[in-house]
Amino acid sequence: MKASLAPVIILIAAILWGTVGTAKIYLPQGVDSISIGAMRLIIGSIILLVIARLLGQLTFRGWPVKIVLTAGLAMALFQPFFFNAVTLTGVAVGTVASIGSAPVFSGLIEWLFFKVRPGRVWWVSTTLAITGCAILMFNTGSITVDPLGILSGLGAGISFASYTIMNSRLVQNHHPIATAAIVFTISALMLTPFLMLNDQSWMITASGISVVLYIGLFGTGLAYFLFAYGLKYVKSSSAVTLALAEPLTASLLGVLFVGEVLALWSWVGLLMLLMGLAILALQSRKRPRQVDLHT
Repeated sequence: MKASLAPVIILIAAILWGTVGTAKIYLPQGVDSISIGAMRLIIGSIILLVIARLLGQLTFRGWPVKIVLTAGLAMALFQPFFFNAVTLTGVAVGTVASIGSAPVFSGLIEWLFFKVRPGRVWWVSTTLAITGCAILMFNTGSITVDPLGILSGLGAGISFASYTIMNSRLVQNHHPIATAAIVFTISALMLTPFLMLNDQSWMITASGISVVLYIGLFGTGLAYFLFAYGLKYVKSSSAVTLALAEPLTASLLGVLFVGEVLALWSWVGLLMLLMGLAILALQSRKRPRQVDLHT
């Protein structure tokens, strides 16, 4: 597959992530978010392991242990941080605090620790995208700004940024499907104990099974495989900005399928977000990743 398609592949992954929120609406009432997060990782990791094995790409040798564990821990931490942010502050604020802060953290981590300074296009596109997210957030009706919720969102942002940077290093020496399989297996093992904290009877209902399978197969397994593949050719800071297609997708699905109504300024925010993503995607296609983060 051509390197120039990598930004598009990452956008497809983000669009799949954006469908998860809509899918959750069809779950039985009272399902806790942590259990959903744990199940999506478990199903996603199983699917990724099977595919990696069938493709002959699964290996347990030659992995840098510290990087793999850091990536697994970051993805495991993202789940409770994100869901706690959404619970305390609502979907709009929680999502923007989590996903919207990730590009900033990613750019700073790359700059401070790997001496990779983001370019002018990244700053312009990221500013446009984050501003669009902020406008969208503050024009969705009731807003709850809970300090602990905001801190949880920032924790989710730095967790996702850290996962992306670590995964970006792994896919340079390992197949993306194997990388996703190993990292998500570790994340799933870390989150499995959360399943014992709440009632899991919802898993035996028709809606519970169908929704969690969709989230695990498409919103996790396929999405993160595509994301890992894209990271071979796109810098992690740019990849995290492209991932802002997730709130864009979630907002549009809310209008089309859930009956949500967006104010005029919300559409302005969506347009700014789309412009930021388009600028970065086009630039990334012209200039595939040349940066080595192995050091």
